[in-house]
Amino acid sequence: METSGLLQVLNSVSILSADLQDEIRSYLVEDHFPKRSVLLKAGQVSQRIYFIKQGFIRAYYHKNNSEYTSWFMGQGEIIVSIHSFFSRKPSIENIQVLEDSVTQSINWDQLQALYKKYPEFNLTGRLITEQYYIRSEERTISLQTQTARQRYENLLLAYPDILQKVSLGQIASFLSIKQETLSRIRAKA
Repeated sequence: METSGLLQVLNSVSILSADLQDEIRSYLVEDHFPKRSVLLKAGQVSQRIYFIKQGFIRAYYHKNNSEYTSWFMGQGEIIVSIHSFFSRKPSIENIQVLEDSVTQSINWDQLQALYKKYPEFNLTGRLITEQYYIRSEERTISLQTQTARQRYENLLLAYPDILQKVSLGQIASFLSIKQETLSRIRAKA
């Protein structure tokens, strides 16, 4: 199994020893998921952390009979229900494949074994967790300080081909606006 994508990402965060890389390779499961596959359903405890080799995936939740997209993640990114995975509690999020995707993943126990056996990997895990947290805080701040148009433009900068991958309703929910507002923003673009 070719794992250079994930290992390149991990090594860009913090250089990994050859032994650690070999052990990561031994744990990785590579899966091909067709569009609309569900990686995690609300109510389940998140067991796996996914690296997206190819494709586009979202996390979303339901509230008051409406669907809200909390994250989009694409090639070269890691997606996981952070709260569920690390707290070992049921997820409120669903994780859904938006286009045919290839992922590599490891489970909770394997990640903990890597942290225990290779203390250097704790640094990598911490730095990735920090990046995830920073991204989460940036999203929260953008929802409070940016206009809907600014949030839309930033989403297009992050994922230039997102309009070909997801529905306008999913984009609107991610931006915390109504679909009609998104239509007006797009008409003025």
